[in-house]
Amino acid sequence: TLFAALAVAAVATAAPDPLPRARPEQVGMSAQRLANLTPVLKSYVDSQQVAGSVALVARRGKLVYFEAFGQADREARVPMQTDSIFRIASQSKAIVTTAAMMLVEQGKLGLNDPVAKYIPEFAKATVAVPKDGGGYYTAQLKRPITVRDLMTHTSGLSYGTGPAADLWQKAGITGYYFSDRDEPIGATVARMASLPLDAQPGEKWIYGYSIDVLGAVAERASGLPLDELVRTSILAPLGMNDTAFYLPPEKRGRLTAVYARNGNAPIVRAPNEGAAGQGAYVDGPRKSFSGGAGLLSTAGDYARFLEMMLGGGELDGKRLLSRKTVELMTQDHLHGIPFQPGQGFGLGFSVVKDVGARGEPGSVGEFGWGGAYHSTYWVDPVEKLVVVYLTQLNPAGDVDDFARLRALVYQAIVD
Repeated sequence: TLFAALAVAAVATAAPDPLPRARPEQVGMSAQRLANLTPVLKSYVDSQQVAGSVALVARRGKLVYFEAFGQADREARVPMQTDSIFRIASQSKAIVTTAAMMLVEQGKLGLNDPVAKYIPEFAKATVAVPKDGGGYYTAQLKRPITVRDLMTHTSGLSYGTGPAADLWQKAGITGYYFSDRDEPIGATVARMASLPLDAQPGEKWIYGYSIDVLGAVAERASGLPLDELVRTSILAPLGMNDTAFYLPPEKRGRLTAVYARNGNAPIVRAPNEGAAGQGAYVDGPRKSFSGGAGLLSTAGDYARFLEMMLGGGELDGKRLLSRKTVELMTQDHLHGIPFQPGQGFGLGFSVVKDVGARGEPGSVGEFGWGGAYHSTYWVDPVEKLVVVYLTQLNPAGDVDDFARLRALVYQAIVD
């Protein structure tokens, strides 16, 4: 019958599981307790706080929870699927940092190398120093920006929002959204070098263009465009077939729509343009590979990347990094520079140092981050746990789903 044929076709096109499945009890979790996640995550869709989401939980390398909720596109009535494609924004940072660490392992890049060795324009970088009563003056750098400064967000680079914001705006470099740029990332980064930093290198943790600059450094060090470097070194070996800087046209229907939420108001569809909009991932110039915020991915693909990190640099017999490199990446490198309570920052990830000071369930040594479109992930090496949660919400208003997700994942551990 037609129905049977359609059912077979649906099965045939269902995405393969990103990791082997197990019953939760086989890996020390309770199926009954894990099931508590479902009504809670569904409630955020029902109350119009998110349009849709995908949640994935794996323990000891086995998939125990993988569910999609709500809609990928409300207006077009496209249901969310577990293999829906999301803008992962700053979750790109960990992947690009990993690609750079692979170059460190090959001797093509050094953590203490000055950035100016690869992008000479940075040799003349300056810092904007605020003046009493308003305005600023520019000062020379006390020391060069290093590759390590980029990876730890201590380079002094913001998203062009500091004292010299006027100059950054004039240069047309603001926001993290590069998918519509008609110039290669190397050209954008070379122009950044002439604009004043917000702080001296190594003195403050400032979130900004550091990993976009790192991507341009990695291009120079490897001799490859960033998309090719990331694809050949990480995405292809790990089978992350749905992760890319721009969407292949045939996957257009799988890209989730972006929604916006202000305060506690119901969500509305985000505009097509602008820093938080739908983006030019399909019909744009496809030239700017933003290491800091440019990748698209799925929950399953990203979980494979995280399982590689949890596995000390190896997954399914493919080794990307040495165990010692992963150890280095997941230590705090801030040396007392203020950051978030109970946390430090490593090479590409935030790192938990004190569970009580952070005030949420987790473990010392847990590492993770998230993205501007309201996505989050973490790896807990003590519990051998990987969690990925993707939505497309920017701004996210006062939605509290991250805290609920975390509480419900940890209450399901019963061993």
